[in-house]
Amino acid sequence: MFDPQELVRELQDMRDAGYLSDALLRHAVRRIKSSDEARFDWVGVYLVRDLPGEEEGQELWLHNYLGSPTEHARIPVGQGICGTAVAEARNINVPDVSKVENYLSCNPDVISEMVVLIRAGSQIFGQLDLDSESKNAFKDADEEALQLVADKLAEQMAAEQR
Repeated sequence: MFDPQELVRELQDMRDAGYLSDALLRHAVRRIKSSDEARFDWVGVYLVRDLPGEEEGQELWLHNYLGSPTEHARIPVGQGICGTAVAEARNINVPDVSKVENYLSCNPDVISEMVVLIRAGSQIFGQLDLDSESKNAFKDADEEALQLVADKLAEQMAAEQR
């Protein structure tokens, strides 16, 4: 597992150097994926955006990822594990995705998934999404580490909205 404090420092250094959230998000995905390639088979960021036009609601839009290609570049809020996490405003750790009724499969080899929200207060900007081909791949320590990174990313995204 990566050192979350080190990654948070790297992200802060990037902020101080003037990098915007796009660069920070991409850096975070690369560092997380490379930290445990045996366990983290897919690492990505989905961002929340309002649906255009007359449609109401929000969707998740795939910002960037490392791993197998996915057909799920857009996910309606409320669908699948990613959409449910946003709809319920909570992180989700699923040890076995075959037990989840509304699971959206990106890769038939995925067994575990973890979603950690990128948010500031009640505002959800997006999420870190990790898939693994191992059962019970993600532990509480993983969620805690990813939350530190997600909080730093949210800090930057909130600052850009001001």
